[in-house]
Amino acid sequence: MKTETYKVTGMTCASCANAVQKSVGRVEGVKSANVNLATEVLTVQYANDMNIDNIKKAVINAGYGIEDKNNNQDVTIGIGGMTCASCANAVEKALNRLVGINKANVNLTTEKASISYDSNVIGIKDLKQAIVDSGYEPIDVEVMEETNHRDKERQTLLKKLIVSIIFTIPLFIIAMGHMVGMPLPWFMDPMYNPLTYALIQLGLTIPVMIAGYRFYTNGYRNLIKGHPNMDSLIAIGTSAAFLYGIYGIIQIIMGYSEYAMNLYFESVGVIITLILLGKYLETLTKGKTSEAIKKLIGLSPKTAIVERDGKEMEIPIEEVEVNDIIQVKPGEKIPVDGVVIEGRTSVDESMLTGESMPVEKIVGSSVVGASINKNGFIKFKTTKVGKDTALSQIIKLVEDAQGTKAPIAKLADIISGYFVPIVIIIAIIAMAIWLLAGEDLSFALTIFTSVLVIACPCALGLATPTAIMVGTGKGAENGILIKSGEALETAHKIDTIVFDKTGTITEGRPQVTEIITAGTFTESEVLRMAASAEVASEHPLAEAIVAEAKNKNLTLRSIDDFMAIPGHGIKVRIDDDEILLGNSKLLNDYNVENTMIKVAEELARQGQTPMFIAINNKIAGIISVADVVKPSSKAAISKLKEMNIDVVMITGDNKKTAEAIATSVGIDHVLAEVLPEDKANKVKELQHNRIVAMVGDGINDAPALAQANIGIAIGNGTDVAIESADIVLMRSNLSDVATAIKLSQKTIKNIKENLFWAFAYNTVGIPIAAGLLYAFGGPQLNPMIAAAAMAFSSVSVLLNALRLKKFKA
Repeated sequence: MKTETYKVTGMTCASCANAVQKSVGRVEGVKSANVNLATEVLTVQYANDMNIDNIKKAVINAGYGIEDKNNNQDVTIGIGGMTCASCANAVEKALNRLVGINKANVNLTTEKASISYDSNVIGIKDLKQAIVDSGYEPIDVEVMEETNHRDKERQTLLKKLIVSIIFTIPLFIIAMGHMVGMPLPWFMDPMYNPLTYALIQLGLTIPVMIAGYRFYTNGYRNLIKGHPNMDSLIAIGTSAAFLYGIYGIIQIIMGYSEYAMNLYFESVGVIITLILLGKYLETLTKGKTSEAIKKLIGLSPKTAIVERDGKEMEIPIEEVEVNDIIQVKPGEKIPVDGVVIEGRTSVDESMLTGESMPVEKIVGSSVVGASINKNGFIKFKTTKVGKDTALSQIIKLVEDAQGTKAPIAKLADIISGYFVPIVIIIAIIAMAIWLLAGEDLSFALTIFTSVLVIACPCALGLATPTAIMVGTGKGAENGILIKSGEALETAHKIDTIVFDKTGTITEGRPQVTEIITAGTFTESEVLRMAASAEVASEHPLAEAIVAEAKNKNLTLRSIDDFMAIPGHGIKVRIDDDEILLGNSKLLNDYNVENTMIKVAEELARQGQTPMFIAINNKIAGIISVADVVKPSSKAAISKLKEMNIDVVMITGDNKKTAEAIATSVGIDHVLAEVLPEDKANKVKELQHNRIVAMVGDGINDAPALAQANIGIAIGNGTDVAIESADIVLMRSNLSDVATAIKLSQKTIKNIKENLFWAFAYNTVGIPIAAGLLYAFGGPQLNPMIAAAAMAFSSVSVLLNALRLKKFKA
C-alpha cells in the first residue's frame, strides 16, 4: 500500500470535507481517505498498482480542486573535504535540519549526499549552501564523474605525501638520530649549536604542515562551528606540539639550551606524514569498493549502427532513439534495449544476470543493452534508451543502495557525533592530571597529543558504508540487485519465505507434460489432431498443445468446421474425421465410451490438467497440460530448508493442484485459493512473530511484496512487482534467494567485525595514550606511534570490507 497527501481547494465547511472523503473512499483500490478541513489536506492510502488519476477525478467530481501537497524530488550531491565520520555526520545533520527536507543520507565512502526534498519549499541552491555552511564543498555528481574527482584527489594526496616524506625523513633523522648513535654535523649538533639544530627542524616542519594544511583549515573551522571532527583532533594535537617547539626555540634564545632535546617538531612531521599515508591508502581501497559500479558503467558500448532513411550509419549511443532499427553483428555488444525483428542468435547476458549460459534470441525476443551478441546477425527495434535501459536502471539501483544506510550504521553515527568532543575533553583532563601529578609540561603535552591523534573516528565511519558498497556491488555481479542498505541488513534475519506459485516456483506458462494414447492411435497422431483443432484458439492450454506440435515439427491439418462448446471443449471436422477435444462432460454429451477416467484423475491429483481427445467417437487419448516447475525450484527450496528457513507457497489455485506442486518441490506449508487482494493480508498474518520475505513476479504480488519485511521480485516479472520489491533477482533463478540471504549474512558479519575493531581500537588505544601503562611502570605512547596506529585502523577496516569481494554464489 502507498500513502500520499494532496491539497484540496474550494472547501468551506465540514460537509465539503465529508463529501471529498466519501467520493475518494468509493474509488476502487483506495483503502482509506481522510480530509483535514483546517489544513485542507487529503491523506489517502491506496493499492500500489492503482492509477492516481482516479483519486484526483473523484475529488474533481465531488466539486473541488486538487493539488499535489508535496513536490518531492531526489538529488545526489557530491561533497568535497570530508575526512571522517564526524564530517559526514555534521553535513547530514545540517541538511536534515532544513525545512522541506524529507530525508538526507551522507555516505563517507562515496562522498555523496542522497537527499529527498520538497521543491515547493526548498531548492538545490539551499541544499548546497547548507553543505558550505557545514564547512564542506558541494560538487555536482556529473562533474565528479567527468573530471574523475576521486582520481584527482588521489593524485593530489600523493603529491602532498611525497612532499611530506621528503621533509619528514631528514627531520626525523636530525631529531631522533642521535638516540641511536647517528652523528650530526657540528653546525647542527644540539651540544654545540642548539639554536641552529632547532631552527633547521622548524624549517623542515613548516613545509610538512603546509602539505597537510587541510587538516588545519577543516579542523579549526569545524571546531569553531561546534562540530569538531578528525581534522580537529589532528590540528589541535600537532598545533600544540608545534607551539611547544616555538616556545622551546624562544627558551633556547634566552639561554636555556636543554630545551633543544624536547622540541616535538619531529612528532608534527611524522604525524602529518603518517595520516596523509593513511588517507592515500584509504583512497586506493575506497576506489576498489566501487569497482562494481565502474564495471557496470563500462559495459555500455559507445556507438550503434542504425538504419535511417534506408542508410546504415554509426552514431553515438546518446543519439539512439526509441523505435530506431539497430544492426548487431556477431561478437558485438548490443547497444540498448529492444525487440528482435530479424535474424537469430544467442546472447551472453552474464554481465547483467550472472547467468553464464548464452540465451537464444529469435524474432520477438527481447534483448538488453550491454549484452554480447555471440554468433548471429540480428536487427532489433529499440524500446528503451538512455536512463530507461535495463543497465542504467541497474546502475541507479546499485548507486541508490550504496547511498543508503543500514540501521546498524545509526549506532556508528550516534557515537561519532559525540566522540570527538569527548576525546578533546579526555585529552585535556589527562594532560591536567599528569601536570597535577608532578610531570613537566613536555610530558603532559605528549599525553595530550597522543590521545587526540590515536582517537581518530575514521575507522568507525568507514565500517558500515564500505561493507555495504562491496556487498551490494557483489550482489549486482551475481544478478542480485539489493535496493538499500536496510534491505541488505534485514535479509540476514529472514526466518520465513513465502513463494508465489505461478511464474515463481513454476514457469508461469502451461506446457504439455504427457500424451497417453488409447487403442491404435500413436502419440504423434493424437498431438497432430489436437494441435490442428486448437491452432486458432488463444486459450493458454491450446497454445501449449500447438507449441508442443511445433517443437516436434508436426505438419498441422486444415480444419473444415469448428464449434466451441463453453465449459466442455471443442468439436472440429478435419476432412472426414470428427474430433472432440475437452473434458469428460464433452465425451458424455456425445456418448463416447471413456475408458481413461482413472488415468485422468491420477493426472489431476498431480496438479496437471488432462484433456480427452476422441476421433470419430472413439477415445484416442489424453493430452495433459501443466504449468511446470522451474528446474531450479526444488534445489533452491532444499537449500533454504538447510538454512533453517520456513518455506510457504501461496497461490490462487485449488488446494489439490497447489499441494501437488508444493510436494514436488519439497514445500510443506501451502496457502491455496488465496485471492490476489488477500495475499498481503496472509503475509501480514505470518509477520506476527516472524521476519517474512515474499518472492513473486506479478502485479497481484506487488502489495504482498511491499507488505513483507523483504520483498524479492523475479527479474522477468512486471515493472510494478520489481518497483515494490527490496531485492530483484535478474536471473529468475530461485537459488539466488538463498544467495541473497547468504550475502546479507556475510555483509552484516563483516560490518560487525569492522565496528568491533573500530570500537576495540579506541577503547584500548585512548587509555594507553592517556598514560595508563606509564602509571604502572610501563612505556609512554609516542604521538608518532599513535598516528601510525590510527592510520592502520582505517586501512584495516577497508581491507576487511574488501574481503567480501571473495564471496561466491
